[in-house]
Amino acid sequence: MSATQAASDESLIGRIAQGDRLAMQVLYGRHHVRVYRFALRLVRKEQVAEDLISEVFLDVWRQAGKFEGRSAVSTWLLAITRFKALSALRKKKDAELDDEMAAAIEDTSDNPEVAVAKKDTGNALRNCLAKLSQDHREIVDLVYYHEKSVEEVAEIVGIPENTVKTRLFYARKKLAELLKEAGIERGWP
Repeated sequence: MSATQAASDESLIGRIAQGDRLAMQVLYGRHHVRVYRFALRLVRKEQVAEDLISEVFLDVWRQAGKFEGRSAVSTWLLAITRFKALSALRKKKDAELDDEMAAAIEDTSDNPEVAVAKKDTGNALRNCLAKLSQDHREIVDLVYYHEKSVEEVAEIVGIPENTVKTRLFYARKKLAELLKEAGIERGWP
């Protein structure tokens, strides 16, 4: 993101705080895809991620006046998204197992289709990422998919920078092990 766009995002937030609907539309247009993808990676259900987008941008509309500018607007949006996603996941854990959820539980035995998919590097990488712990997956997602710095990730997640570095180190190590088990050799030193 360019410095101009970051400054422009901050001015949009200022305008939104004053009730400017057009500014809200512009901010939504710039960031809704990123917010949706981040939410989807956390909650793993499209409908829940779509609901989260609405909640996030409704919060932006209501709370724009409280934005202090200590971080980039995109970082603020992802922090709100993370909070909302974790709340949704907590609610999900409290819900009883119903037939739909039971049907969604994946059969881990290999069939011919799964065997072919394992050879595909992209599918294998996605599968390995899904096997990481929630904390490690979240750090990898923010650093590699959202190109956030360690400092920004620490702010979004609410943990010290050294904890981010440690989680990233162990996530990479575990991911390398999982990829090796899947038959894919590491492509980095």
